[in-house]
Amino acid sequence: MLNLKFLPVQFSFFLILGIVLGFLFEISLYMIFIAVLVSFVFLIYFYFKAEISFKSPIYFVFFTSIIFLFIGILRIELQSPKHQKNHYSKTYTSKNKLILKIDKVLKTSKYYNKYEAKVIQVNQNITKGKILINRKKNENPFKVDEVLLTNNELTQVSKSLNPNAFDYQEYLKKQGVYHQIYLDKNNYIKLKNNQKTKKGIAFTFREKINKALSNYNFSPNELAIINAILLGQRQDINQEVFENYKNAGAIHILAVSGLHIGIILLFLNFLLQSLENFNKGKIFKLVIIIFCLWLYAFIAGLSASVVRAVTMFTAIAIGWMSNRPSSVKNSLVVSLFFLLLINPLFLFDVGFQLSYTAVFTIVVLHSYLKNLWNPKHKIVDYFWQLLMVSFAAQIGILPLSLYYFHQFPGLFFISSLVIIPFLGFILGGGIFIILLAWLQILPQFFADFYGLIIYLMNNFVAIIAQQEFFIFQNINFSFLSMLAVYLFLIASVQWVYKKTNYNLIYVLMAIISMQMVKVYEKNQNQKTNEFIVFHQVKKSILGNRIGNKMYIYYNSDSTNIKENNILKNYKRSFSKLTIQQNYNTKNVLKIDSKKTLIIDSIGIYSDLEFIPETVILTQSPKINLDRLIKTIHPKTIIADGSNYKSYTKLWQKTCKSNAIYFHDTSTKGAYQYRY
Repeated sequence: MLNLKFLPVQFSFFLILGIVLGFLFEISLYMIFIAVLVSFVFLIYFYFKAEISFKSPIYFVFFTSIIFLFIGILRIELQSPKHQKNHYSKTYTSKNKLILKIDKVLKTSKYYNKYEAKVIQVNQNITKGKILINRKKNENPFKVDEVLLTNNELTQVSKSLNPNAFDYQEYLKKQGVYHQIYLDKNNYIKLKNNQKTKKGIAFTFREKINKALSNYNFSPNELAIINAILLGQRQDINQEVFENYKNAGAIHILAVSGLHIGIILLFLNFLLQSLENFNKGKIFKLVIIIFCLWLYAFIAGLSASVVRAVTMFTAIAIGWMSNRPSSVKNSLVVSLFFLLLINPLFLFDVGFQLSYTAVFTIVVLHSYLKNLWNPKHKIVDYFWQLLMVSFAAQIGILPLSLYYFHQFPGLFFISSLVIIPFLGFILGGGIFIILLAWLQILPQFFADFYGLIIYLMNNFVAIIAQQEFFIFQNINFSFLSMLAVYLFLIASVQWVYKKTNYNLIYVLMAIISMQMVKVYEKNQNQKTNEFIVFHQVKKSILGNRIGNKMYIYYNSDSTNIKENNILKNYKRSFSKLTIQQNYNTKNVLKIDSKKTLIIDSIGIYSDLEFIPETVILTQSPKINLDRLIKTIHPKTIIADGSNYKSYTKLWQKTCKSNAIYFHDTSTKGAYQYRY
């Protein structure tokens, strides 16, 4: 386990706590500076007091930790645009001239190529900050370091419009991106740029590699996989192949991450082993390994995931130098500490969380798990250790995976046993293939053989992914459940290594905490009554939830309602929630003893025997809303996604002039009313 007396462990904990607090709450910079100053004064006082009395400087450590807590808050606050003097949002207004520089190529969507760009100038003002660029797929793609001039308008990134759906706006916010822009060939000009960045040089190098590889008859899928596992670029992987790797539990193979860097580190360590026989050979070997790792990170584009992985394994390589069992764990903590100091937003990156959790659990658990059985044959022992590495990693990342992705690939161990033993060969062979192709001396049969290996790997993954019975999807797993499970895992590992009564009590307390979370969530679910008008383009879906049952009302165009992704996303956040569907939307619904009127395309609402407090407009009814308001006097009017946008804009103006609350699901998201 981790040595809690190791100061970077304590400082990392308080730094992380500060980053979380800074992200959740808006705290004045003035208050932060005052708190740091006061803590620093106390720190100096207790340090000198400890020096004089020869006592352990407990208060010195405490106030140092408090300082790192406020440093965490400060670092995350300084990431906010309002605290960045030259951020583009301070000077930008619509129709300003923007000069943008392409910084990163992102994964494409269905209709657009996407890029992350720096805003380097607004009119004549030098600025900083990042935005998202959307460009139609049928137009020539942008390249890293290209500079563009445009006066197209920046817009807000769309937020999630339905409960529990993936929130792209929140995701980009954690990357420091707050706005987006749509560009086509008619609304921008390319400017000359003679200044190449490291990312731009790496991008050009990868382009040359791809151009060289394209001469050797690799299929698009094979070339996309080569780019992903060797060069860290998975933008060109088609959705079907991506889903296959995800469902087979092999998605980590498609990103240059800790697994790839770890294999390269082991290969370099083996290759340079003989250097340790020379004077200071161990230091020289370490320098070569670190240089090679960072050279690979540069070629892979210096993406955040690659930089994190290389930083982590640089720390591990340094830890190996000391030959102490705890050095690797301590080095990991130090690398985590400095990465978060440099960029606190890493903490909210799922890849960052998964990488560090996986490596920590491998380091902590692998030695114990592999000793559960000691095979006599080397080959059997190799596969046994490999299985235990994969199993240890899965134990660590399972709660995180369930919380973020709500699914678990039951056959992950088969994918790991078959692919990972050969991943070293695939990486090594791939680097060799790339080098020969770049030098234009790659024999065709080498390329064909390597392409066959990639083809077989893709087919094997597809076969595993097709075993849908072993893919457990839409698993309800809350944040509280994740915390409770991690408490149980930590307590269990502590007890496994040190079987004391106190550690057993901790395990039992963790089990009780998991049960308490389940009981609490069950009671909350049973008490929840909620009426929802979901947002779906061209369709109407209404839900009335009473405890663990939800009654769905929808129009006749909405088929297979239980397979609707909007409802799946909502349902998986609540355990034991059942959906009962009613085929057609009724015109009158009784919600919390109050009646709601639904007006559809027919537009009939006359001769009502009741006065509805809420009116829902669906399927673009041709009505005079001003007359409706004066006739039935509703308190709330809701327009769902089935209406024409031109209609909703007119209705919004009418409601505003009549002081009636108007809720348009296409801009405000789903309407939710709890009772």
